[in-house]
Amino acid sequence: MRAGAGPEFCRRPRGVLRGAALTLVFAGVLGTAAATGSLPRREDAREAAPAPTATRATVDRAALARAAAEAVADGKSGKKAAEDFVSRSGDRWSAVYDKREYAEFEQALDGAYTGVGLSARKAAPDRVEISRVQSGGPAERAGLRPGDRLTAVDGRRIGGLSVSEIVSLLRGDGVPGTTVTLGLERGRATWTQTLRRARLATDPVTVRRLDDGTLLIRVAAFTKGTGERVRAAVRAAPPRAGVLLDLRGNSGGLLAEAAGAASAFLDGGLVATYDVDGEQRAVYADGGGDTARPLVTLVDGGTMSAAELLTGALQDRGRAVTVGSRTFGKGSVQMPSTLPDGSVAELTVGHYRTPAGHAVDGHGITPDVVVGSAAGDRAEERARTVLSGLGGAP
Repeated sequence: MRAGAGPEFCRRPRGVLRGAALTLVFAGVLGTAAATGSLPRREDAREAAPAPTATRATVDRAALARAAAEAVADGKSGKKAAEDFVSRSGDRWSAVYDKREYAEFEQALDGAYTGVGLSARKAAPDRVEISRVQSGGPAERAGLRPGDRLTAVDGRRIGGLSVSEIVSLLRGDGVPGTTVTLGLERGRATWTQTLRRARLATDPVTVRRLDDGTLLIRVAAFTKGTGERVRAAVRAAPPRAGVLLDLRGNSGGLLAEAAGAASAFLDGGLVATYDVDGEQRAVYADGGGDTARPLVTLVDGGTMSAAELLTGALQDRGRAVTVGSRTFGKGSVQMPSTLPDGSVAELTVGHYRTPAGHAVDGHGITPDVVVGSAAGDRAEERARTVLSGLGGAP
């Protein structure tokens, strides 16, 4: 369920869905920041975090439930039995979570988490860097900065670990007040820093006016309330101001919130289709959005799941010009089920498509204007140039 880089988060849908509620999970990372993809309730469906090589194998849910129940009846771990069953299925994106993890996921729906306030990313196969430090969090108070290298967690070298494994070490049991000791490097300096985990809240939406009058809306994740925040920012903008919607590094969130953000720029209509066990379903935008304001969407390889769905909707419906590099390609729908011991299994049941019928899973979205993934500020400059050409002057 985790892949890529970004903060730890999650989400859940609302009434724009037809049929089972679809939640698109954060692709991975939970640096020490937010709280990883929240598991929706049993009737909800959500997206896993597939990579371009993701298998299309699925798990027999009924057989898995029987295996877990039999293990519990024999006095064994239902969660362990379910994990063994899933590992044999060939579906690398199905997963099983215990009660504590489930509770953390649920809390993360509100943008709250227990951690030290940093996000991490793989800068190379054996190199982990801090990508973001949350204002006011333990990491910032200790003087940690983006670009610092993270070498160890509680004495364990982490170079060969996946981001999700590193996150698990950073978050520990998710209990505020517990400590974690980090090995760090900056330039030639090396040191260890002990931080105390705290309960933190995230602000996934930042809005500011650029010097040319452009309204820059950066959405880091689709937690509860994100869609309304985007709509409010658009409603408050000067009539002629263009919007640069920055979704770079957005590893996903609640599908309902992504659909809500789409509703800021669309007057109803299709946002995405998806299938659950072969049954076709759809997600729609609300009516009344601003369909005339110039809009450019900025994306990169860290744009995942719900953020890709929003990008695809705006691109396919001709509402926005998309600038940047190809997005991650994460579009596998999973359905969570509660097992006899209270653990939760997330099992792949289908995939979603953009309004024009393009599959996202394993493909990603190619921008209208491609700018190299390492271009950094140049991508934003190009996006602002495109926006100006659309008439986005204040």
